[in-house]
Amino acid sequence: MPWDFETDREYQAKLDWADEFVRDSVEPLDLVWPHQQFVPLDGGRRAAIAPLKQQVREQGLWATHLGPDLGGQGHGQVKLALLNEILGRSSWAPIVFGCQAPDTGNAEILAHYGTPEQKQRYLRPLLDGELFSCYSMTEPQAGADPGQFTTSAVRDGADWIINGWKYFSSNARTAAFLIVMAVTDPDAGTYKGMSMFLVPAGTPGIEIVRGVGLYGEAEGSGQHALIHYDNVRVPDSALLGGEGQAFAIAQTRLGGGRVHHAMRTIGLARKALDMMCERALSRETAGSSLADKQFVQGFIADSYAQLLQFRLFVLYVAWEIDKYNDYKKVRKDIAAVKVVMPSVLHDIAWRAMQVHGALGVTDEVPLMKMIHGAAVMGLADGPTEVHKTTVARQVLRDHSAVDGMWPSEWIPAKREAALAKYAEFLEHEVGNR
Repeated sequence: MPWDFETDREYQAKLDWADEFVRDSVEPLDLVWPHQQFVPLDGGRRAAIAPLKQQVREQGLWATHLGPDLGGQGHGQVKLALLNEILGRSSWAPIVFGCQAPDTGNAEILAHYGTPEQKQRYLRPLLDGELFSCYSMTEPQAGADPGQFTTSAVRDGADWIINGWKYFSSNARTAAFLIVMAVTDPDAGTYKGMSMFLVPAGTPGIEIVRGVGLYGEAEGSGQHALIHYDNVRVPDSALLGGEGQAFAIAQTRLGGGRVHHAMRTIGLARKALDMMCERALSRETAGSSLADKQFVQGFIADSYAQLLQFRLFVLYVAWEIDKYNDYKKVRKDIAAVKVVMPSVLHDIAWRAMQVHGALGVTDEVPLMKMIHGAAVMGLADGPTEVHKTTVARQVLRDHSAVDGMWPSEWIPAKREAALAKYAEFLEHEVGNR
């Protein structure tokens, strides 16, 4: 198989356009309307952003993760990775390009498992960028461990009644609908006992207790909600993918989400490295520029190598997904990318913060936000430690225990075997001496 580290010329031209477009027209949105990406557009924001979305559509870069039947280009994961590393520089960019989380993952499972009626009601407007959605899975007492979930859905005639608590449900306040994971058969176990439901916002019984803000956000203004589902009644047609399929659906959704987060993290880490280099060249101390200091040179070299290794790893995983078209087959490497991702962003942003000195820890540069974002990435879509155990189990499957007392690389035994293998040649050597 030939190796090529370049994309085709036509797509590279698209990437070059996206790079300039994001820098000139999208990154400024982060400063004009911070933390408002998931607030439905109206007034001045709609007037400013709708034309940007149209430019993206005209370039054929709108929701490119989707197939042509859903309004996208059906680009594979490698092309998505190359685009997403550009979009990762800006909080608004995924919105403008129609590929924001959690909506991309929600759209994916709706496309895979939704009925025609569900697709018409929920998927089509989601793809058009006219509404937002919420994935309501995590629970206060359980985190992301579905084996500990207690939110339940019980049949009542032709309906289901949902009761329980969900935590860190992103964009619940502004979402038009929520995808709720609930236990429908407590005796069937984790893999078969849960189902997913499409619940319109405003359904009686949905109580958004509070918005949980990330560090640095105003208290109560966060986009991650604590939700109480109190006798929420939905029809049987709200069931997504069939009873007992929630775990399988969640794995489909999370596999793609994890690698897409990694793609965008490349762009964010590169931004931190660029900031570090600019600062090193621009500031002097103790008689020379920071760029002449060996400590700073070490920061830059370590950051460059770390970023390059991570980028190549992400592109390799994207290539694997394109090749096999099966997230399960690539599960080990997706988990490994998820493990590496937070430390890469943290380490590079931390070094850049150090090079910026006191300015680096202020809110006048984005480095502390990146460092905090790295902590979030270590928890989102499953904690890093859980993914490490996944990687380890998958790696161990390719190995086996050795019989006997000594390891297979025990030199005395290997030497004895080597001497026996080449005994006749050794005899000739002895005879010729």
